[in-house]
Amino acid sequence: MGIASRSEGGSGRRAEWRAGLAWFGALAGVAALLVPVRTWLEKTHIALAFLLLVLAASATTGKRVGIGVSLAAFVLFDLLFLPPYSRLTLENPLDWLVLASFLVTAVVAAQLLDQAQRKASEARDRSAEIAQLATLGAEALNAPRADLAVSGVADVIRATLPVERCVIHAADPDRASDDLVTAVLQRGVAFSELTDGTTHALRSDTGQTGEWWVGAPGRVTRLLLPLRVRGTTVGALELAGRSGFALDPAQQRMLDAMTFYAALGVERGRVEAEVKHVAALEEADRLKDILIASVSHDLRTPLTTIKALARGMQSYGDERSEIIEQEADRLNRLVGDLLELSRISAGGVRPDIEAVPVDDLIGAAVQRIEGTLGARRLEVSLGAEGSLLVGRFDLAHSIRILVNLIENAVKYAPVDTPIAVDVTRRGRWIEVTVADRGPGVAPDEVERIFEPLYRPSNAPPDVGSAGLGLAIARQFAEAQGGTVAYAPRDGGGSVFTLRFPAVDLVAGSGAD
Repeated sequence: MGIASRSEGGSGRRAEWRAGLAWFGALAGVAALLVPVRTWLEKTHIALAFLLLVLAASATTGKRVGIGVSLAAFVLFDLLFLPPYSRLTLENPLDWLVLASFLVTAVVAAQLLDQAQRKASEARDRSAEIAQLATLGAEALNAPRADLAVSGVADVIRATLPVERCVIHAADPDRASDDLVTAVLQRGVAFSELTDGTTHALRSDTGQTGEWWVGAPGRVTRLLLPLRVRGTTVGALELAGRSGFALDPAQQRMLDAMTFYAALGVERGRVEAEVKHVAALEEADRLKDILIASVSHDLRTPLTTIKALARGMQSYGDERSEIIEQEADRLNRLVGDLLELSRISAGGVRPDIEAVPVDDLIGAAVQRIEGTLGARRLEVSLGAEGSLLVGRFDLAHSIRILVNLIENAVKYAPVDTPIAVDVTRRGRWIEVTVADRGPGVAPDEVERIFEPLYRPSNAPPDVGSAGLGLAIARQFAEAQGGTVAYAPRDGGGSVFTLRFPAVDLVAGSGAD
């Protein structure tokens, strides 16, 4: 690239010299045409004719030729058109003012015309840059898929810059096979590779590509730039040329702008992949709900038949009938939970929220759970003695929530430890806690225990839980504007807290 630039510069200078000689010849020809009639011409006529030549030379070949033609015109003006002719001296001293005015006007005109041409050229270059960026933006935004957008951006970059190869790498350091690409993705800094095989890292406090060409024009064979979106490295842009390449300032500006579109293309691919993953999860969840609802309904009939047959076996004195009936009841409760969960997921729960004394909730829940406590003790505390707590909740749903929380404690807590149910008011909320001395929950499983069909990793194999009780409890609570949350218990164990809005009896029926 360096040799090519020198050869292009040499040919450009030769062309400029040829054009200059042509304009000098034109100046000599004009002077020759004017000499025979110089006695009839005014000095202003000569000055205007020469000035037109200077402007034409500047416009077509540049400032240097224009200034050269103006100097030559100055000499010819003096020698051929101001007496005494053929001598550099002047009879009238005021003619020096004419010559000086002509020379200054010619040089200034050549300078101004050159500046105007440079600005026009820069405007054309900027217009071309904008057009290229518009093309790049169209490639990135209008492609139907992210991979097509990325390849389109790479094609535009390759066609715009003097490089042989352009590759856009997505941010996946584990799969990157190239060490430099991996370094760019992991460290978020740029790297260049020179013709001698050495690599150099760009300082982390700058991001402009112009730094790469200082001291190494034409010697960069690979350039890898990080692609960033909102401060995060989402990919890497790789440019390569076997014999080395360099970028002029305009191309450097283009590259800085193009990296933005390349980053958008990579980020679009990542977002599309996430959207597809979320859509797949939603579809799987929908199919799961359909399957649960279908299977639950289909199980109800055979369960009824099994229970009827078990009762029939009791008349023959078969002791196994009681076990069959118990297991059928257990399976029937599981089917009921599945149907309930399916109804909640389908939006079929319409809570009947009203002001209810919390004592009614606790009493109904304890009465329903008494048959499953066995030898366990249930310790209930209703807050300050003599106080009446009233909340806004659906009584039937809240009983189900509290029963599920207590049954969960029964399954996991040791038999010889009590289960504590406490009621307190905190600000505008009433909190009902169920605490046990079970194994607790691992920190990374705190939210997962509220997912349907999930069992904690420390659950005993014979606990007899399908992982539905906590999921139903939380969804029932959220449906009526409350919450169910887990916290570890001091000294070991678990604390599950049901929260719902409190009613201020002093103010009437509104919440605090």
